[in-house]
Amino acid sequence: MKPSDTILVIGSNGQIGTELVADLRQQLGEDRVIAADLSFASGVNTNGPTEIIDVLDGNRLQEIVSKYQVTQVFHLAALLSATMEKKPKLGWRINMEGLFNVLDVARERGIGRVFWPSSIAVFGPTTPRDNTPQNTIMDPSTVYGISKLAGERWCEYYFLKYGLDIRSVRYPGLIGHKSEPGGGTTDYAVHIFHEALRAHAYQCFLNENTMLPMMYMPDAIRATLKLMDTPAANVKIRSAYNLAGISFSPKDIAAEIKTHIPEFQISYLPDFRQPIADSWPRSIDDSPAKADWGWMPEYDLAKMAQDMLHNIKKKQAEAALQL
Repeated sequence: MKPSDTILVIGSNGQIGTELVADLRQQLGEDRVIAADLSFASGVNTNGPTEIIDVLDGNRLQEIVSKYQVTQVFHLAALLSATMEKKPKLGWRINMEGLFNVLDVARERGIGRVFWPSSIAVFGPTTPRDNTPQNTIMDPSTVYGISKLAGERWCEYYFLKYGLDIRSVRYPGLIGHKSEPGGGTTDYAVHIFHEALRAHAYQCFLNENTMLPMMYMPDAIRATLKLMDTPAANVKIRSAYNLAGISFSPKDIAAEIKTHIPEFQISYLPDFRQPIADSWPRSIDDSPAKADWGWMPEYDLAKMAQDMLHNIKKKQAEAALQL
């Protein structure tokens, strides 16, 4: 990022956006980062400029870009996997029309760089599930995955056709303590920490051996910003880069939590999210990201669990004092 950049973060109040806005404002200053979402709760991203926006409103998007002379856009607004399976047509409209609005505004206004997140949901039942390569079979079986795969193809098209500098990563499941989960299949890995501290028990909606790629939010934010700061010549993949952090199962994370909370108990009641998880990889090969822009995660399971429990415990204590 350059000090002269003005950044628009669409979907700023979500799991990624909440932490991304804070990091960007710390780097560039509060007035250089515009947080945009459907609404704003008290104290969430309100220490700088905010704008109400529906990403389906292209005219409103044009208005905001023009008002602030935006030079970079992070487009994070979307419905996630579990929510989208319940509302497939609405999810498709939000995820695809919203992306088109951003791509078209960026092209028409000459915006320097655009970030759009893809997901491991682009892979499917016949994709190699272990050490899933960058280029492989992509046959998503969820509406969310289909929308992400289509989005990847459109992003690459806009780069090849119009020269739009758009960049993307395929996020694994994301785990963080600063915001509530947004309706994803991997949300159990956030809920479990809250319930471990609150009730010393958790009922998981996936079975105990469901191995999935995950990533702690500080690593995800660092990867996002590192990719966006990489010189354009080094960004050799314009669909989306594989991104890996930690792979673990509910059984693994429960065992790690028990090292901190010995009385913690976990039970399992798989629901409609189990087939979604079963269609995704168990581990990811992200060697192109490491080679092209030097990606390397910092958190393993033990380090992440310790940090999650510390921060959630602190947050719960602060909330109790306010009662």
